[in-house]
Amino acid sequence: MSSQEYSPNEPARAEVDAWTGPAVLEFGTGWCGHCRAAQPLIGDAFAGHEQVRHVKVEDGRGRALGRSFHVKLWPTLVFLKNGVEVNRVVRPLDADEVRRGLGLIDGA
Repeated sequence: MSSQEYSPNEPARAEVDAWTGPAVLEFGTGWCGHCRAAQPLIGDAFAGHEQVRHVKVEDGRGRALGRSFHVKLWPTLVFLKNGVEVNRVVRPLDADEVRRGLGLIDGA
């Protein structure tokens, strides 16, 4: 999913752990100012990494997937390779932070 919207439908942790290849879980909410401000730089960073699975998950109290990744602040981007966390970026301030994470999981 590469839209601006965070999905209220989160995958199960077991499903995420079984993913193959590069993926990014982005936790946040549509009303979060930090999340909205980060969208252009996240979009810029993903240019050239279209094959990376990008799943935007609406997070909040009682949301199991975010709690399983110990998400505290939004947006939090968790970079996964074959279901294993390789890196994370919390409240990115520039696209290079996100690009570095993408570089760790994607050879593009």
